[in-house]
Amino acid sequence: MTSLALLQMVSPALPVGAFSYSEGLEVLIQSGALRDEHGIELWLAAELQRGGLRLEAAALPELAADLRQWQVSADASARTRVIDLDGWLLATREAAELRAQQRQMGGSLLELLAEMGHPLPEALSLAWPAAWAWASVALQVAEREMVEGYLYGWVANQLSAAVRLVPLGPTRAQVLQQRLLPQLVDVAEQLSGVHPHELWNSGVGVSMAQLAHAELYSRLFRS
Repeated sequence: MTSLALLQMVSPALPVGAFSYSEGLEVLIQSGALRDEHGIELWLAAELQRGGLRLEAAALPELAADLRQWQVSADASARTRVIDLDGWLLATREAAELRAQQRQMGGSLLELLAEMGHPLPEALSLAWPAAWAWASVALQVAEREMVEGYLYGWVANQLSAAVRLVPLGPTRAQVLQQRLLPQLVDVAEQLSGVHPHELWNSGVGVSMAQLAHAELYSRLFRS
């Protein structure tokens, strides 16, 4: 991942509010299901291999292609396909908190891109994966880097939450991020050319944790 534009997209300074979400991790740690670095690593690896994240990552190339076509030729059918796939991805997320997260982060990224001189061809509400695809189109990020960057950003955000929830210091979090890099590359390779409709989400545990988050008595995160 050498693109300077991609480095900006995965920066923790990106003002999209990612730091305020744990995506169910807070539930798992409060309940004692995850207690240490090893447990966090296994959990992240399982989500990369079997979770809903894979559907979103697989959808990015198609979203980017249709967004580019909409931008270049004002193709109404491409716009419709973007809206349809964006809605489908959002519907695969069971928890209302997570759907709200996807909408908020997507909207914030689109606002930022507009400020940077890269508005959508017309005003449109898109969730996080489609907004990420538009950022990649607007900033000319290569397809593989777009997918790897999406996976990398998710892992980085989860580890940021884990540092605040587990006895896991920032140094160990960086070590863990580095250990997961080969798996990120492998997952991106596995998803190459795969349509998201051909995949499924078997991350039942994370779905249950996300649904339970709204019932926590006290919480640091919004999901």
